[in-house]
Amino acid sequence: MIELDNKLISEDIFSKQFVCNLGACKGACCVEGDAGAPLESEEKELIEKNLTKIIPFMRQEGIEKIANEGVSYADFDGEQVTTLVNNKECAFVFFDETNTAKCAIEKSYREGEIKFNKPISCHLYPIRVKKLKYYDALDYNRWDICSPACTLGEELKVPVYKFLKEPLIRKYGEDFYEKLELVGKELLK
Repeated sequence: MIELDNKLISEDIFSKQFVCNLGACKGACCVEGDAGAPLESEEKELIEKNLTKIIPFMRQEGIEKIANEGVSYADFDGEQVTTLVNNKECAFVFFDETNTAKCAIEKSYREGEIKFNKPISCHLYPIRVKKLKYYDALDYNRWDICSPACTLGEELKVPVYKFLKEPLIRKYGEDFYEKLELVGKELLK
C-alpha cells in the first residue's frame, strides 16, 4: 500500500491494467453481484431529488421497484446501495440495442437533464474505496466478469489509475490525481 494525502492506495492500481470492454461484458457489473451499487449519502439524496429526470431512461421494472421500495436499501453491512430488480440488476439499468446494460442516471447526466453522474462507486470501478478511521483505502477489485477489461487494458497498456482519471478527479480532485500520476511514474521506473 502507498500512502498519499490520507489515502492508502493498493499498488495494483498502478501495476494492473484495465479498460472497460462493454462490447464483451455487456455491462455485467450492473446486473451481477450480491448487492446494489454503494451510495454516498448525498448521492441518495441527489437521486431522489432528480428522480423525475432519471425515470424517462429507466425500464418499467426499475420504475416499479423504486416506487415500491425507494431508490436504495441497507445492505448486509448496513450501507445504502441501489435497489435491485429480481435481486439481480440495479433498478437504474436499461438495456441498449445490443442488450448492453447501461445506467439511467448516467444517461440523464449525459443528456444534460441532471448535474451529477452515476454513483461514484460505479464510476470508480474496479477501484473500491473503504473508509477507515483516518484514511480512505483504495483497492483494486478483481472480478471474473471483468476479464475482458483486463485483457483490453493489457493490450492498450493502460493502468487502472489512468483509465479512472475522470472519476478519481471527481472524487478527490485534480491535485490528488496529479500526485497519483507522479507516484505511477516513479513506480514504473
